[in-house]
Amino acid sequence: MQTLYSLSSFEKTEILSRNKVAGMLDEKLNQVLDVFTVCVLYPLKVAQYAESDSIQRSSKYLRTTEDMNVNVKIATNSYIVKTFNKSSFNEKLKNDKLDRFIDEAWVKKLYLQLAKSDEYTNYISLPETTAKEDKAIIQFIWEKLMLGNELLVSTFVDDLPGWEDNDELILMLMQNFFKSDSRIDFLKLLSAEKKEYAHDLLISVIDKEDLTIDLIGTKLNNWDKERVALIDMLLLRMAVCEFLYFPTIPTKVTINEYIDIAKQYSMPQSGQFVNGVLDNLLKELEREGKIRKKDRTDK
Repeated sequence: MQTLYSLSSFEKTEILSRNKVAGMLDEKLNQVLDVFTVCVLYPLKVAQYAESDSIQRSSKYLRTTEDMNVNVKIATNSYIVKTFNKSSFNEKLKNDKLDRFIDEAWVKKLYLQLAKSDEYTNYISLPETTAKEDKAIIQFIWEKLMLGNELLVSTFVDDLPGWEDNDELILMLMQNFFKSDSRIDFLKLLSAEKKEYAHDLLISVIDKEDLTIDLIGTKLNNWDKERVALIDMLLLRMAVCEFLYFPTIPTKVTINEYIDIAKQYSMPQSGQFVNGVLDNLLKELEREGKIRKKDRTDK
């Protein structure tokens, strides 16, 4: 949708090659992967700040017993070590220089908040911690201290290119990371199959522009299609292409997905509007025998 929206700003006379269009999509996918990787890195950096805090406090001229005994075990807990041992994570950080998006002032501020929390007090009081407990404290930093800080999240809008447009997706990726980090490849956001689908859908929507707009126009009930919100029209065109040219995607799944996207990215009534148009159009296409769906396992 975002790529199609970007393409809408090009002059009609400007013809882009399929490779150029696919490249635009890949660039947006890579941007999401960049932001996701930064979001993984941030809470790790906060935890690692325990070592910096220990050094600073122990070097004070007037030191207290507490200053000399800062607990630093969180800085090298098993979850941090496991994540930094992932070759794809390190390669992604190095290749794209993602450390530049980490604000050290925020890292310190978040660590000081962490140090005052009951969760952290309980964590460092344990003689030994399990892998589950090590992960839980990092997840606490992300979910409670970071996402719970409105000011920090607002800085993400300004400082992390792609956060504002993809925050829901990135939050989902972070949830998946904490559920099953071993499956995450930081060099590849999508599987080959999903990437192929994304490219195929994008090209289909472009190639079938006139056909899909004409079909949609018949269901607008005298509403001028020129007055339909651009995002709504793009989503409708994408959905129609899924109806007609992607036989393994159930029509119900298509409708539900585009209703949700319309609610999130377009106007308040867009979800209802998209639902109505797609429902009416699907009924007509089914009567005409133009919808041919099959099981994913079908050859």
